[in-house]
Amino acid sequence: MKIGIDISQIVYCGTGVATYTRNLVEKILEMDKKNDYVLFGSSFRRQSAFNIFPQTKVYPFPPTLLEILWNQLHTLSVENLIGKVDVFHSSDWTQPPTKAKKVTTVHDLLVYKYPEVSHNETKFRWDTLSPSANIVASQKRRMELVKKECDLVIAVSESTKKDLMEILKIPEEKIRVIYEATNIIPTNQTKYKFEKPYVLAVGTREPRKNLDRLVQSFNLLKNKEVELVIAGKYGWGNAISNEQSTMSNIKLLGYVPNEDLPGLYANAQVFVYPSLYEGFGIPILEAFNCGCPVVTSNISSLPEVGGKAAIYVDPLSTSDIAEKLDYVLALCSSKRKKLIEQGISQACKFSWEKAAQETLKVYQALL
Repeated sequence: MKIGIDISQIVYCGTGVATYTRNLVEKILEMDKKNDYVLFGSSFRRQSAFNIFPQTKVYPFPPTLLEILWNQLHTLSVENLIGKVDVFHSSDWTQPPTKAKKVTTVHDLLVYKYPEVSHNETKFRWDTLSPSANIVASQKRRMELVKKECDLVIAVSESTKKDLMEILKIPEEKIRVIYEATNIIPTNQTKYKFEKPYVLAVGTREPRKNLDRLVQSFNLLKNKEVELVIAGKYGWGNAISNEQSTMSNIKLLGYVPNEDLPGLYANAQVFVYPSLYEGFGIPILEAFNCGCPVVTSNISSLPEVGGKAAIYVDPLSTSDIAEKLDYVLALCSSKRKKLIEQGISQACKFSWEKAAQETLKVYQALL
């Protein structure tokens, strides 16, 4: 069997879809020696990112071009670029025409459930070659193609599966839930130094991550002897101002490479992830694996990931977020140790090996 996979999203370092794509494909290629693989990679400026997979056919296409060709005009079959394949695993952003059996991974349905916190780009930017089309409309158009053309759909959580069934009316028998994972290696060593113990938040700075409410919650804490450290590149939306950061005892680190995250997690007093909506939530597992207690939202997929090991909050309530953070910060050593042990145990339930095995079963089922 010859399998094609779109790995274009690995160029967006620091995002969940990049982590998913890179780790899943690495594990599939490591485990499966029976089938042949050809990988498709498209990027206008970051083509070197594909060097980790030598079997990638790389094209210097900007995302705007593929949005028009594949999602709007729906022309130019993927076989014209990578040759004939039996199965094609499409990416989260583009749906090319193909004669192969087709599977796609759906990470979330944010544009349907929370369009107000979706990046609604409407103006073409030549400096970044970002899509000129309204992104909400573009995503919905892509999902209609998923519904129409995909033989099977991989959902990264039961929450996403439920959304696919309720919103897009995709039959349950066409959906397979395959959880994501983390391969983060715990370490206490870190290059970052802070004056006080800190509360850690990790993720791209965008409205969905609910950072405005997090900052308000942080200012309500009874414990005034901690800092709030936010790791993640700026995405879009209202940025936290330098003045606000200084007044609120907040440190903005910007993008943090994957190799530097373990030390940040391990030395934090608590990891807080008050997102308004997530298809999965890999940072929760990263924090668990590094021995850091987790406070996260009680909605979407996050209770699936956190299980009984996380402390849950109403993400719309600043007082609830502050109360639960104060609770974890005040834990005695024995209760804190127990919470950490529960987190490590929860993280062990997820693995890229399991994800790869279940994805291979999807490929096999298609034929």
